[in-house]
Amino acid sequence: MNELTVLSKAMLQERKDIVFSILGGFIAGIAGVALFSASGYLISQTVFAPPLYTLIVLTSMVKLLGLLRAASRYGERLYSHRATFSMLSRLRTFFFAKLIPLTPGILNKNRSGDLLARIVGDVESLQNYFLRVAYPPIIVVMVFLATVLFTSAFSFWIAVLFVIGMLVTAFIVPGIVLLGQRRIHGRVREQRAQLSTEVTEVLYGFRDLKVYGQLAQREQQLQQASSALAAEQQRAAGHLLRGQSMHALVTFLISWGVLALGAYLIMNGELAGVFLAMLVMASLTVFEEAAAMATLPAYKEDTEHAAKRLTETVQSTESADVQSKPGGALSVDHAVSIELSGVTFQYEGEWRPALRDISLHISPGSKTAIVGPSGSGKSTIIELLLKLRTPAAGDIRLNGVSVKELDETSIWQAANVVLQQSHFFRGTIRDNLLLNEEEHSNEQLLDVLAKVQLLGTSLTDMVYEKGENLSDGEKQRLALARAMLRKGRLWLLDEPTASLDYVTEQHVLKHLYAQAAQDTLILICHRLTGLEEMDQIVVMDQGKVVETGSYSELMEQKGYFYEMKQIEQQMIGEAGV
Repeated sequence: MNELTVLSKAMLQERKDIVFSILGGFIAGIAGVALFSASGYLISQTVFAPPLYTLIVLTSMVKLLGLLRAASRYGERLYSHRATFSMLSRLRTFFFAKLIPLTPGILNKNRSGDLLARIVGDVESLQNYFLRVAYPPIIVVMVFLATVLFTSAFSFWIAVLFVIGMLVTAFIVPGIVLLGQRRIHGRVREQRAQLSTEVTEVLYGFRDLKVYGQLAQREQQLQQASSALAAEQQRAAGHLLRGQSMHALVTFLISWGVLALGAYLIMNGELAGVFLAMLVMASLTVFEEAAAMATLPAYKEDTEHAAKRLTETVQSTESADVQSKPGGALSVDHAVSIELSGVTFQYEGEWRPALRDISLHISPGSKTAIVGPSGSGKSTIIELLLKLRTPAAGDIRLNGVSVKELDETSIWQAANVVLQQSHFFRGTIRDNLLLNEEEHSNEQLLDVLAKVQLLGTSLTDMVYEKGENLSDGEKQRLALARAMLRKGRLWLLDEPTASLDYVTEQHVLKHLYAQAAQDTLILICHRLTGLEEMDQIVVMDQGKVVETGSYSELMEQKGYFYEMKQIEQQMIGEAGV
C-alpha cells in the first residue's frame, strides 16, 4: 500500500469534521483580516473627525468581528482536532490489526524497542498530516484569494504585491526549508528508535548486565544515544526556526512594500490616504495565516517518513509470511489429523534450512512424541502447525485441509498450546488462567491448579510482568493449567515439563494424558522417560526425520533413538552414583 493511502482513507472517514474545520478556519482567517483592516480604517477616520455614527458603526464592527473570529477559531480547533484524534484512533487500530497476524515473524525482523517506536511514535507523528500538511494550504489559498479580491477593489498594484508575497511564502520559503530538511530527513526518528531500543534492552537485561558488570557500559551507550537524539532534535528545531524567521522577514518586507507603494499611489492621487492603514493592517494579518506554510515541508517529510516505516513494517513481513488469504475454519469438536508432505522451512538470514523435506502422518486421537537434539527443528514444526510461520516448500494439512486455506484464528482456538517460553501478564493467578473467553468457576480453577501440583497457590496471588516472581517450574505448571482449561482437541506441547522434577512431572502428565485421552497430542521433549505410552515417536536430527515408530519398535531397531536412550540411562546412572 502507498504510504499515505491509509491516511487519505482515514481523512475521508472524518470528512464531516474536516469540512467544518475548513469552514471555521476560513471564517476565522477572513474575520481576522477584516478585523484589523477595520481597525486601521477606524484609526484613519478619526483623524478626519467623522460623524459620531460613523465611529459607532466602525467600533461595533470591530467588536463583532473580534467575537466572530474567536468563535470560528474555537470551532476550527474543535473540529480539526476531533478529526485528527479520530484518525489516529483508526490508524492505531488498523496497524495493530495488521501486526497481530504477522507475529512472531515481525519480532524476528525488528528489535522490540524499534518496533515499539514505530507503532507508538510513528503513528503519533501522523497526527501532523492533516493539521500541518493537508489543512494549511487550503486555508491559505482561500483566505489569500478573498483578501486579494478585497484589496484589488482599492488598488490593483497592491493586490499584485499581495500575490507576489503569497507566492514567496507558499512556495519559495517552503522550498528552501524542504532542501534543508532533506539533509536531516529521518535522523530524529531513527535516533529516537535507537534510544527506545537501547532502553528496552537495558530494562529487559538489567539483571544480567548487573551480574556481569556491564551495566555501566550500557548506561554510557544510553547516554550517547540520548545525546545524539538531543543533537538531532536541536538541529531540526533550528531548521524549523529558520523557516519561521524567513516567513516573518517576508511578511515585514511585504508590509513595508505596501506602505511604500501606498504612499506613492497617494502622492499620484491613485489611492485615498484613508485606506493606507487599512491595507497595511490587512497585509500584516493575512500573512499570519500563511505562517504554517514555512514548517509544512518539515512536517510533510516527517509524516511521510513515519508512514513509510509503518508500511515497511507491515508489508515486509506480510509478503514473506502471508501468502494466501485464509478461508475455512478448523473444527474444535473432533480430534485433528495432521499430515506434513515434503515440508521445508528456513529462517531468514540462516545459511541452512531448519526443516528439510519433512513428511509425517499423525492420526486423529493419537499421541506423538518428537525427540532429538537441540536445533533439530522440533519447535519449528509446532510454529508451522499454528500458522505462525509459512513453509518454503511442501504442504501441511489439518483434517485434510491445507493450513493455507484455514483461518489461523480457528487453528489457535482448536489447539491447547504450551510453548517453551510462555508469557504471563501482571495480575492475579486467576487473570493469567482466564485468557480465553470460556467461563470457569473458582472450583474449576482450583481443581486444575491441583492437577498441576500448585496446591498452595491462591487465585488472588499476584503475578508480576513476565512472571518474574515465579520459578521456571511454576511458570510451566501455570502454563499447563492454562492449556488444560481449554476445550481444544489438538495438544501442542513444547518441553512442557522441562523444569519439573521427575515425581511432579509424572503426576502432571498423568492428569494431562487423562484429559487428552481422545485428542491428538504432540509432545516435544528431550527426556526419553515415559515415552512408552506414545503411539508414535518421531526422531529428528539436523532438520530431518531419521526414525519413526513406537517405543518398542525403535528400541528393537537399535538405531538413533536406542543410542539416545542408552546415553540417557548412562547419565542417570552416573548421577545416581
